[in-house]
Amino acid sequence: MIEDELLPAESWLTRIGRWLLPAGLIALMLLAWEIWVRVRDTPRWYLPAPSAIWRALIDHWGSIRSDAWVTLQEVLVGFGAAVLVAVPVAIAIERFTIVERALYPIVVATQAIPLVALAPLLLIWFGHGIMPKVVMVALISFFPIVVSLVDGLRSADRETLDLLRTMGASGWQRFKLVQVPSALPSFFSGAKIGMAIAVIGAVIGESAGSRAGLGHAISLASASLKTDLVFACVLVLAVMAIGLFALIALIERLAMPWRAWVVE
Repeated sequence: MIEDELLPAESWLTRIGRWLLPAGLIALMLLAWEIWVRVRDTPRWYLPAPSAIWRALIDHWGSIRSDAWVTLQEVLVGFGAAVLVAVPVAIAIERFTIVERALYPIVVATQAIPLVALAPLLLIWFGHGIMPKVVMVALISFFPIVVSLVDGLRSADRETLDLLRTMGASGWQRFKLVQVPSALPSFFSGAKIGMAIAVIGAVIGESAGSRAGLGHAISLASASLKTDLVFACVLVLAVMAIGLFALIALIERLAMPWRAWVVE
């Protein structure tokens, strides 16, 4: 009985400990950064101190918040489009050999295209609105989702599939009962990677040409040598990426409750 009462406290302490270590490391790095800049009297335009970055974040919070909302919309819409396209493409690649031979090399080849060079073309084709940024986010998120999902579908236990086939299960039943549960961990791994780099795609698209967004704000601040404001925008981007990554992780746990205990 006593041991059972202690388990929640130990679990709580373990969770706190997992957060304290990286938080302490980040605090030490920021402290060393602050001291280094102050001791060497480094110009703010060259390398601002963390305190200067924080002041820039507070002073420009209104505009940063508006730009962050624009970037967030681009990321969510583009990532959603990537998932909607990637899932049926991955299923078709896994199920049909002719589709795999025809389409999979093209999917891989898309990763050889420098997206920075593609951004101006998207701007010409789709204008200065949200569409070129959404396309950029979708392109950069598409590949990890497709590859991870294909690998996950192929990781299904073949003996279980053969057993269901001998029992008269249809192809759809085998897919639903065996392949989908087997593919979910791989799919969410690819989705978390895709979501993390989706923020990069939005910034690339905004830097090429935009009237709003954090990428646009960074370009303007860099041109004006407002390095503290650049770092403030980068900080917001990092927080956004971490939050979206955590959101996918939460959806993963809700979609696979049978694996939740492994994370505890």
